[in-house]
Amino acid sequence: MKILQSYINGTWAEGNGDGIIMHDAVTGEVIGRSTTDGLDIPSVLQYGRTKGGEVLRKMTFQERGNMLKKLALFLTKRKEQFYEISYRTGATRIDSWIDIEGGFGNLFANASLRKLFPNQPYHVEGDPIDLSRGGRFMAHHILVPKRGVALHINAFNFPIWGMLEKCAVNWMAGMPAVVLPAPQTAYLTEALVRVIIDSGILPEGSLQLLSGMTKNILDTVESQDIVTFTGSAHTGKLLKAHPRLIEESVPFTMEADSLNASVLGKDAIPGTPEFNLFIKEVRKEMTVKTGQKCTAIRRIIVPSDLVEDVQIALGQQLDKVTIGDPRLKEVRMGALASKQQVESFRNNVSEIAKTAQMVYGSLDTIETVGADAEKGAFVSPILMRQDDPFKNKEAHIIEAFGPVSTIMPYDTLDDAITLAHMGKGSLVSSIFTYDDQIAKEFVVGAASHHGRILVGNRENAKQSTGHGSPLPMLTHGGPGRAGGGEEMGGMRGIKHYMQRCAVQGTPTTLTEVTGIYQANSKYKETDKHPFAYHWEDIEPGMSLKTHKRTVTDTDIINFANLTWDHFYAHTDITSLDGSIFEKRTAHGYFILAAAAGLFVYPNKGPVAANYGLEECRFLRPIYHNDTVYVRLTCKQKIDRDHRGKELPSGIVKWFVEVFDQEDELAAIATILTMVQKKSPFVQVNRSNIEGYLAKLTEDMKPKWGIMTPQHMIEHLEYTVRIGAGEIQDFEIATPEEYLEKVQEMVYNHKPMPREHQHPLMKKGDLEVLRHENLATAKTKLLEALDNLEIFFKENPEAVTKNAVFGEMNKFEWDLLNVKHMNHHFEQFNLLD
Repeated sequence: MKILQSYINGTWAEGNGDGIIMHDAVTGEVIGRSTTDGLDIPSVLQYGRTKGGEVLRKMTFQERGNMLKKLALFLTKRKEQFYEISYRTGATRIDSWIDIEGGFGNLFANASLRKLFPNQPYHVEGDPIDLSRGGRFMAHHILVPKRGVALHINAFNFPIWGMLEKCAVNWMAGMPAVVLPAPQTAYLTEALVRVIIDSGILPEGSLQLLSGMTKNILDTVESQDIVTFTGSAHTGKLLKAHPRLIEESVPFTMEADSLNASVLGKDAIPGTPEFNLFIKEVRKEMTVKTGQKCTAIRRIIVPSDLVEDVQIALGQQLDKVTIGDPRLKEVRMGALASKQQVESFRNNVSEIAKTAQMVYGSLDTIETVGADAEKGAFVSPILMRQDDPFKNKEAHIIEAFGPVSTIMPYDTLDDAITLAHMGKGSLVSSIFTYDDQIAKEFVVGAASHHGRILVGNRENAKQSTGHGSPLPMLTHGGPGRAGGGEEMGGMRGIKHYMQRCAVQGTPTTLTEVTGIYQANSKYKETDKHPFAYHWEDIEPGMSLKTHKRTVTDTDIINFANLTWDHFYAHTDITSLDGSIFEKRTAHGYFILAAAAGLFVYPNKGPVAANYGLEECRFLRPIYHNDTVYVRLTCKQKIDRDHRGKELPSGIVKWFVEVFDQEDELAAIATILTMVQKKSPFVQVNRSNIEGYLAKLTEDMKPKWGIMTPQHMIEHLEYTVRIGAGEIQDFEIATPEEYLEKVQEMVYNHKPMPREHQHPLMKKGDLEVLRHENLATAKTKLLEALDNLEIFFKENPEAVTKNAVFGEMNKFEWDLLNVKHMNHHFEQFNLLD
């Protein structure tokens, strides 16, 4: 019998012993067994802390985010292989989509959060705090990655999403993970981990897998570790009380089963869009994943006079649900994860049925399509009805983890809120109403007992993600029975895996620590204007003091006429009595514009554009005949993804201080500029290419590919002549729908791929040489470069086509030629 393997300490390993038998949920066939007996569990945790943790902690948020994005793209291309395995868990295609592509989507979503963090391995939180008069002693909070492992103990219902929704967050924080999937579906998690490990995208040690029950996993956790658990509230409470967690003060986050409720507003009567949406949502939450969702609707709270209508409508919807082999297109509900789950489901439904009616479905009979109901873990959807929910509390206490939900009536909205509270804490609740006052009253009244509340109505129906869909940007967790923890939640989720520390010191010290300029820090004077530096060379604190300008009456009047801002303080000095102004006052935005005139660098340079204004304060008036000057200081740098047909750049925040003739601070602002990054390519052009060509000899061998030195030079000459319009008798090979995206590659700083097959070259073979020797080929290349310059000098607006990138202008050809020559000169080791 196949033994599921664990990935630990950098290798795949098998446990021993009997372990737990895993079955196909549809056919009952034995898949294998999972066991971790005999594995050195303490070494697994330590390996993660050191091997994986040391690398992840040094990576910046941008590097971690791009790593997640790369992994998400890699997995998405291979998604179909996971669907085939997922069917064996009893999941339909739609069920599997939630698990598989929902998991990959979580990687994408968390990767995008890199834009909200600084370009460094740790985060700076909130605003600086002045601890002294004069601002010479201050504090700021930073968050650094914890130096332990994130230990994830996961449930069986989402073997892929359950792992990735947690790991994406801890990886973004710079922390490695050890994953313990539930045995029933661990074979799907193992398949995913194999693909992830084989990709080589994650640093070694950042992901380890233990395939099987591990009773002693908590015995050696340490204070820098974090434990998360998803599963039953009963098991979660046992783990939470483990002596080692208490002794080491290990953070423990629990996301447990909860008795989530959905409420039908009194206004949502039959025939309204809200009534129909409510019925469809309840049916969906009962049957998707065969009801095996911690966010599924377990309690259906409806107005007393609508109970019959809801019962009939839900019955009609459930009649449409076909049960059977999840591979079949006509099947809408698959199987539970195992026969053990079937037994547990039946027992719990029977307990609820002691005081409630079963008004739809049966525990004894079930019709299946394409599958044997006896061999598989199939159950029927069950609809219960509890007419006295305040007295009979079983439906508020017992969760049957499967396709079951209980209708219960309410008379007033306060009653509905009380019933929602009786679940003693839930992951999610929802209300369907078109009355915003009803929505407000319910949300405010019920929020104390829920981690998330969805308000559904006709206006958001098409965009709504639904009652049961946790989203990466939102908190996933809930109070009380739901576990009292939070997962995901955007930046909040990432911060859970980091240690917050208050740092005290001088502004200058904290500028260095945080990477953000703090007011009153020492300035870093520069040799050049700050706008003359590329993004990589700019540092927080880099500063420029400008020359001075006197503001005149004429300036103020002209600005008023230009902008039509004729506020009395600027234009009517007879109305100043009783105001805060003493004389004609310059417009605040004139002061800001005048400041820009003082600090802006006029020459073309790395600053590509003004990106915006983040804050602006006018602290004291500037009157006519006052003199001002500016102190421009780099406040912070923020990395930025390359996009579109523009050169790669980052964002620089500049702190602008405007002083008057008394050196009093009159205004402050934070402006943002888009600053170009340095090109990683050697600037190969007509003036220096002869030196590189002189190094090339006929006996040189390429690092890759089959080209000879002469073939390489003739290839470059050929492409340069294409750029000059001498060769245009070919078709553009790139399909038009992809052309815009491909053209962006000309502008980015990524090197050309090696071994790429150019569409105009022979496949797998060398071209016939056109010149008699290498020396002649070099001369012809230089001649082609000269012709290129002449062509575009005479035709500055011309565009010529390229077989891969389409039509290109002179600027784009220059970018491409530099990148292309770097590629081939590197191929023959010619670059310095």
